[in-house]
Amino acid sequence: MKDRLKNARVLMYSHDTFGLGHLRRCRTIAHALVQDYRGMMVLIISGSQIAGAFDYRSRVDFVKIPSVIKLRNGEYTSLSEHIDVQDTIDMRRSIIRHTAESFKPDIFIVDKEPMGLRGEVEDTLAYLKDQGTTLILGLRDVMDAPRLLDAEWRRNNVLAKIDRYYDQIWVYGPPDFHDPLAGLDVPPGVTERMNFVGFLERSAHETKVSLNQPDGSYILVTTGGGGDGADLIEDVLNAYLHDPALTERALIVLGPYMAADRRAEFMAMGQRIPHVEVIEFDTRMEELIAGSKAVVAMGGYNTFCEILSFDKPALIVPRTTPREEQLLRATRATELGMIDMLLPEHASDPARMAAALRALAHRNRPSQGWPGLRLDGLARISGLIGEDLRQRSAMLDMPPVRHVIGTAK
Repeated sequence: MKDRLKNARVLMYSHDTFGLGHLRRCRTIAHALVQDYRGMMVLIISGSQIAGAFDYRSRVDFVKIPSVIKLRNGEYTSLSEHIDVQDTIDMRRSIIRHTAESFKPDIFIVDKEPMGLRGEVEDTLAYLKDQGTTLILGLRDVMDAPRLLDAEWRRNNVLAKIDRYYDQIWVYGPPDFHDPLAGLDVPPGVTERMNFVGFLERSAHETKVSLNQPDGSYILVTTGGGGDGADLIEDVLNAYLHDPALTERALIVLGPYMAADRRAEFMAMGQRIPHVEVIEFDTRMEELIAGSKAVVAMGGYNTFCEILSFDKPALIVPRTTPREEQLLRATRATELGMIDMLLPEHASDPARMAAALRALAHRNRPSQGWPGLRLDGLARISGLIGEDLRQRSAMLDMPPVRHVIGTAK
């Protein structure tokens, strides 16, 4: 039994069409699992263009599938203008299925998209279910506004398919923060299999400090992947231009998916503004957040978990379209007194943004706003994985059932 636990295989799927959130969440879970289970192998299927830019622990690897880009209007396009998006999806579907057949996972964890991008993972789910693989769906604490999520999922009968395929549904947040399926007509079987594991705690390397980390005190401004973060960066820079008395040092991280012309524009602006440093990207965001005095961000799941993990005062300017996920998360966190929120239409006022940046120095830490805050998601996940593997091992160790045919007396 111990050998089977030690040599278990976990496959993870991260569709990665916009930003870095899905890959970074999968990578965090994978690293926690191989730390807790020596010999376990974790393979991440990722569509991220920059999956190879991150470092991975021993026994964690990734398979890169062709990238598809999600536009701001919610539509998808192929990364290559010479390949039709449906042809790209077909290639991705084939690679995903072949990877599952070759890797032979004990457990398959799908991040956020139950059937994958345009249903690309459904065929693999059906195959693995027949093989006896444990199928797990991982959902963010907040998915989207119920009316938007319900409309999207009804078109593809997603809830019924979740009920059909998945053995477990994990929610990466506590039950008293937010229910990602609230407002939907959820089948009883799905509700019974939901487990609110909690927020996923992040850690920083004490000996591997980012080369971009400034000396002394600084506010970190981050947009995650940066694909939709140009407005926040512009608002922060305009606030510094508007208010010369704003002298708190700011480190601004643009993100790898920000448009090249906007990156060049902001890099040039940053060179003209005292107390501001602008960099394109850093794969060690945990270290930059841990070393900061406070954080200004859009409120995506990973950055939010990092803010909580390092207990940093934070100002959140959430994206409000095409999804309302960040708005809902920031609104709930504001209700609990964990962070300050500024809506995008207010953040575009330089005077108002400057005042919000100055107020960061006096804002409470998240743990002071919500004393009951816990970040035990990774430990809970590790325990659930161990329980599942032990059950699988026990079933394999059971002696075969002998059928004895007796004679009637």
